[in-house]
Amino acid sequence: MQPRRPVATPPGRLQDIRRSPQGSESMDFRTCYVAFETRAERPLTVAARMDVPAAADGAAPPRVPAVVICHGSDGVDARGRFHAQALQAAGFATLELDMWSARGTVRGAPGRPKTVPETLPDAFAALAFLTRQPEVDPARIAIMGFSWGGVVSVLSATRRYADAHAEPGTWFVAHAAFYPVLWSYNRAPGHELRDLTGAPVLIHAGGADAYDTPEVCEAFLAGLAPADRAHVELVVHPGATHAFDRDMPAKTIHDPYAHNGKGGAVRFEFDPDAARAARDRVVQVFGEAFASVGA
Repeated sequence: MQPRRPVATPPGRLQDIRRSPQGSESMDFRTCYVAFETRAERPLTVAARMDVPAAADGAAPPRVPAVVICHGSDGVDARGRFHAQALQAAGFATLELDMWSARGTVRGAPGRPKTVPETLPDAFAALAFLTRQPEVDPARIAIMGFSWGGVVSVLSATRRYADAHAEPGTWFVAHAAFYPVLWSYNRAPGHELRDLTGAPVLIHAGGADAYDTPEVCEAFLAGLAPADRAHVELVVHPGATHAFDRDMPAKTIHDPYAHNGKGGAVRFEFDPDAARAARDRVVQVFGEAFASVGA
């Protein structure tokens, strides 16, 4: 089985792409709004948008790979759709979480949970939920996220959190993270990045991201153990800010985690070239990971 080719879109805003690149046939998707319970010490009910292939009349739905999508501190926004449409065009189901509604929090840094590990049960509950869906291949599920959700994606690649939260027999086969606050690993409590599961981890960072200095990006891979570094790919997009794939009006926010943990202002500005390149690489890496299962 060959990896699926990345989907290219013309310059400008994301087009509504819903066709599978497999030959000339299209794969129609249907949208479901779902909810499921986590296995946290205080279980929460997490809401999500799920897009899965629609079955033809009288036929069983096709079983396809799937991707869990985790939002940033601002909650669900344009980033999820930006990537979900490309993933679906590649033939992958998607499950975009709303981690904030389960906690009754407001959007933005002031209202989010105190630590990212508090939300890891959400991601692993999503994994378990997808394994039970008739349209999903339970052995081919990946995870991706933005900022806060990017940290969720990175930390879910550690054996520590996978062993603590995954249901037996479930696992993520690949991880993608966008600007996941690189300075925090092996520095912030709960952000220990070691003893990875061995699944590929793709990280996209912005060269002008105010959360991290350029030196942090340069030192990130060197700070990992060689056995773990072998599974991590870091792509730095020159001149790109935090949330460079957020196809919405630019804005500036304030976050105590910015500027290597010193706090301060952070610019969000859409970079269409970096966004498309990063999105295509995610589709490619996930396609390769899915193709390798059972190969």
